[in-house]
Amino acid sequence: MQPLLKVQALSKSFNLRAGLFSRKRFEVLKNISFCLEQGETLAIIGETGSGKSTLAKLLAGADSADAGQILLDGNIIENKGVRDQQCRHIRMIFQDSEASLNPGLTIGDMLDDCLQYNTSLNKVNRAEKITATLSKVGLLNDHQYYYPHMFSGGQLQRVALARALILDPKVVVLDEALSSLDPSVRAQTVNLLLKLQQDTGLSYILITHHLSLVRHISDQLVVLDHGEIVEYGRTEDIFQKPQSKVTQKLLSC
Repeated sequence: MQPLLKVQALSKSFNLRAGLFSRKRFEVLKNISFCLEQGETLAIIGETGSGKSTLAKLLAGADSADAGQILLDGNIIENKGVRDQQCRHIRMIFQDSEASLNPGLTIGDMLDDCLQYNTSLNKVNRAEKITATLSKVGLLNDHQYYYPHMFSGGQLQRVALARALILDPKVVVLDEALSSLDPSVRAQTVNLLLKLQQDTGLSYILITHHLSLVRHISDQLVVLDHGEIVEYGRTEDIFQKPQSKVTQKLLSC
């Protein structure tokens, strides 16, 4: 049985200025490969600058790779930097939810725009979809008439989750999306994510520095160091017996 998501030899480089008239290539990610099963959570950890956020953007289609492939349900959705523009099954939630939302639009207008651009639903069906999605993330139907500044931090994360779920994705990438929340709100959001996963079979890719959260909700763990995978396996196995010095250092902190 093939995995839901398969990443093969993904690499990414940037051009950096090396002098007045010269540039050099800086490898951010090198030969990244892993798999994610349906209904599971894969966590990605590493020190600052290890390439975590760049990898998240590649997976969600916010940036393109230099080499490698991304397969979803056995279908290639990115090959050597060429992305399938029709693929909307991998969605991303950013760390700063408020900054990622348009302050001049109501939540309902944002969600409706997503549906208009990506589906053929009519106005009535779009309204029903918006109501159902808001309910799914624990928001009221009236919240669709609110602007982003009218929500608390925890509610904004639910809004961001609603925007991700409105297109019925198979994978949601959370790039430090829980880091700015206070512990009680974070716990509520985690419980919501786990319930959605249990009810729908949704898969998550979690990027965070909260190792207790990683151990609590992730099934697999990828450890990055300077753009390379130094450890990859079942989360509990790695926590029990970390093999690389980088992993040992991270877990000891």
